[in-house]
Amino acid sequence: MNNLTSKFENVIQTSDIYGKVDHQPDASKETPRNTPEKSMPFSDQIGNYQRNKGIPAKSYKDSKVYIVGSGIAGLSTAYYFIRDGHFTPENITFIEQLQIDGGSLDGAGNAKDGYIIRGGREMDCTYENLWDLFQDIPALEMPPPYSVLDEYRLVNDNDSNYSIARLIHEQGKVKDFSKFGLNKKDQLTLIKLLLKKKEELDDITIEDYFGKSFLESNFWTFWRTMFAFENWHSLLEFKLYMHRFLHAIDGLHDLSSLIFPKYNQYDSFVTPLGRWLKEKGVKIRFNALVKDLDIHINAEGKVVKGIITEEDGKEVVIPVTADDYVIVTTGSMTEDTSYGNNTTAPVLAVDNSTSGQSAGWKLWKNLAAKSPAFGKPEKFCSNIEKSSWESVTLTCRPSALVEKLKTYAVNDPYSGKTVTGGIITITDSNWLMSFTCNRQPHFPTQPDDILVLWVYSLFMDKEGNYIKKTMPACTGNEILTELCYHLGIVEQIDNVVENTIVRTAYMPYITSMFMPRAKGDRPRIVPEGCKNLGLIGQFVETNNDVVFTMESSVRSARVAVYTLLNLNKQVPDINPLQYDIRHLLKATKTLNDNQPFLGEGLLRRVLKGTYFEHILPVGADAHPHEEEKESFLAEQFGKFKEWVASFKS
Repeated sequence: MNNLTSKFENVIQTSDIYGKVDHQPDASKETPRNTPEKSMPFSDQIGNYQRNKGIPAKSYKDSKVYIVGSGIAGLSTAYYFIRDGHFTPENITFIEQLQIDGGSLDGAGNAKDGYIIRGGREMDCTYENLWDLFQDIPALEMPPPYSVLDEYRLVNDNDSNYSIARLIHEQGKVKDFSKFGLNKKDQLTLIKLLLKKKEELDDITIEDYFGKSFLESNFWTFWRTMFAFENWHSLLEFKLYMHRFLHAIDGLHDLSSLIFPKYNQYDSFVTPLGRWLKEKGVKIRFNALVKDLDIHINAEGKVVKGIITEEDGKEVVIPVTADDYVIVTTGSMTEDTSYGNNTTAPVLAVDNSTSGQSAGWKLWKNLAAKSPAFGKPEKFCSNIEKSSWESVTLTCRPSALVEKLKTYAVNDPYSGKTVTGGIITITDSNWLMSFTCNRQPHFPTQPDDILVLWVYSLFMDKEGNYIKKTMPACTGNEILTELCYHLGIVEQIDNVVENTIVRTAYMPYITSMFMPRAKGDRPRIVPEGCKNLGLIGQFVETNNDVVFTMESSVRSARVAVYTLLNLNKQVPDINPLQYDIRHLLKATKTLNDNQPFLGEGLLRRVLKGTYFEHILPVGADAHPHEEEKESFLAEQFGKFKEWVASFKS
């Protein structure tokens, strides 16, 4: 590749930076300061300057890439090898255990047999890596030169997302969801958590830290149902989520901070990205199970020599050279999914003795047995009682359920616009059940008279309020009956059952990445010493990003490629809005249910009429008792200034 940079040799050959890039800079440890030594952007300095094309250190024309798993992380890895690594697409091969690509980003079925989606993705404008990728992928339905990002913006810019029924109770009554309901002590506890260092939170659970009043607040109901957190999950991950989505916290109660695709996640993202890769020449081997990697480990590092697979019942070893690369998706949130329908249940009981025995987890365990650098998979896959929940997809013809849905809808469900605006949570449900209807049609070929709804519950060990069974032991019709009971239409259940196809999915590891963890439990994206191996997905270590998002999957892919190829290109840290004083002030007021915070009145008087007046959160001035406190503060501050002046004189 010397011909690419021949005109710049006098610069790069004398540089202390070139070839020594920190590909995953950490904004939580960097003090942004311009110095003669600072030539690259700050850790979280996002924008078009980061869109430079990577310059490979050598030609990879003959190098091969093997990607284990074809979820969004794997698909993104192939994209970045092509775009930034200049790899020959025909030399990139996916090895996929299933018969279809997409991993956890699924969406399938038809109106006759019923549609199924195991989950959905709540999206954010600040997913810099996701949009970096999809601004280059041709659109699903728009003609060239438009991209997936262009389609996404077209839909969301013209159809705001929000909910008019975020919480319901008492057989379908809309519950007041305008307030978080956090007392002053819980607000202070949250602020203290934001101030804590990440290193202090190893293996601590959310319920270890927060008290009963917090766990019973509207705030926690909003949070846990939107992101699928349980009380026993990682406090560290909750903290990272708070930082990551601090800018969106004032849209948490009505979901107005979210943006959604036009269709389901498979058709919206996997289909166009997969099509682009296949058109380039990327290959995929379906029904191929990767059991282990042959890794040569010595003092000089770790080099993959072979991929041990099972295909058609036979062991096949794929040879790997030192010039080839292997990328492995570690773990799986949807591994071992059990399915049911209207008349069958997915599982009769949750059996924890089966934890971590499936192929995807065994591969990670085999890697971990070779070196501590590959992490501790057992921390995440050993207790499915604490990492599982069940989702349900409803294919609905007109019925009493559809009529009830209309009372919670922002727009007519058949209009193509926002319907429920996200999940509606039934707060007095023993299962803590939530349901949603996204924009329809949810599938490109979905008939006009069909609606697709999605339902999920967090509590797998409790009997229903109406159906006295745990959710995993229920048939689809029984789950439908429980839902109709909470909507106040159980007397019309025969009509609903007759017109609704139910597909259920029980997922043992769906929130396994939230399990309490400590430093070293998750491997680095390129583990120490690895020369041609990268790990991607939801179970790898990043500096400040969260898990359970498409953004984190794409981030892991991008970091893997840039690090292994040592490109002169960085993956910026998460969007820096957590440091923006405007969002900090807004979050402070939002957590206080939009009541003035201490010092707000004084701040308003100081900034009134200035350039910076707009940074203050929207709302009335302080209440009279707050005015008294702030007048006192202003008086004391004035006395302090006089004392300083007299001291100087």
